[in-house]
Amino acid sequence: MRSKELSRQWRPETITIHGGDEINDPQGALVAPMYQTSTFVFPDAEAGGARFAGDAEGYIYSRLGNPTTRQLEQRVAALEGMEDAAASATGMGAVAAATLAFLKAGDHVIASDAIYGCSYALFSHLFERFGIQVSFVDMRDPATLGAAITPQTKLVFLETPANPHLRILDLSMIGKVCRTHQLKMVVDNTFMTPLLQRPGEFGADLVIHSATKYLNGHGDVVAGIVTGSAEDIHTIKMTTLKDMGATMSPHDAWLILRGLKTLGIRMERHCANALKVAEFLNSEPAVEKLYFPGLEHHPGHELIGSEKQMKSAGAIIAFDMADGYQAAVRFLNRLKMIRLAVSLGDAETLIQHPASMTHSPLTPEALLKAGIGDGLVRISVGLEHVDDILDDLRQALA
Repeated sequence: MRSKELSRQWRPETITIHGGDEINDPQGALVAPMYQTSTFVFPDAEAGGARFAGDAEGYIYSRLGNPTTRQLEQRVAALEGMEDAAASATGMGAVAAATLAFLKAGDHVIASDAIYGCSYALFSHLFERFGIQVSFVDMRDPATLGAAITPQTKLVFLETPANPHLRILDLSMIGKVCRTHQLKMVVDNTFMTPLLQRPGEFGADLVIHSATKYLNGHGDVVAGIVTGSAEDIHTIKMTTLKDMGATMSPHDAWLILRGLKTLGIRMERHCANALKVAEFLNSEPAVEKLYFPGLEHHPGHELIGSEKQMKSAGAIIAFDMADGYQAAVRFLNRLKMIRLAVSLGDAETLIQHPASMTHSPLTPEALLKAGIGDGLVRISVGLEHVDDILDDLRQALA
């Protein structure tokens, strides 16, 4: 239990390596072993029954819990400053589990009008089938958020910076509204990671990550995680995760634990590269409008600083091509080193076209409301030498 006690004193970069309870390997292995097993043997029938009844500690079946997955959950919970966490098979598994665990037919959800395409699809398509109503609103204005609240409202869901054009929302302001109306506040923190932003410090009840992205950082895992109070996480684990089955494999958990060890140094390089790329794109005639929180003209830039909401601007950039869709396609098809792929947070610089790719589930009206045009391009700046990234962008824009 040493790490769990000390992690309250450690800085985030140390927690990425040491946070969470240790798995005591009898051989003294520095790296905790992977418990690649589907089930666990009981010492006797009475012990098995006691574990199922909740009267005794111990593992039962990896869908219900696994030592490797548990270590990851505790580490990410410590990073977010939350009591506990639940690991899921995908980022969308975390979004679905964290919301459906607290909703029923007749309830109402308020979601930001600028969120990931599949989150939008979950809320606008599936929730409606289950009798859950969702309102998509611009949460930059507290009056707009307050006006959307009804007696049936139970939950507020948002991303900041928003996918894909980096709209910044004031977490402190939204947290106050949620506390006033006793609403559960759920924040997708994938773009920032706990090193750059900790929404729990501003009132978030649940903080979600697509662990596929920066937490793993190597493009070889699909996974999600949600952090929150011990009570809320227990509810999620014993309902939506357990019964819908979107739980994480121990192998994926082990890979993410390995990836987390370099999160601090990776984020430094990601952010430094992104700032240089943004400064370059900001001066390019082919770029009509640039979205990057690290530049002073970006709305919400004032929320970035060592003692503010965001410690840094992150490493995602979006921009509108001056000549629209055809210009965007020509540019994307001319890139040589930068990879055309729909993810982010990997070592490789990745680029994509949101309107036809990640946000294609949105209706034309929803795309317009979210500010996602046909000429919008999103780039996740990687860990390559920044001059090579710039050279590739320069030749493709020429």
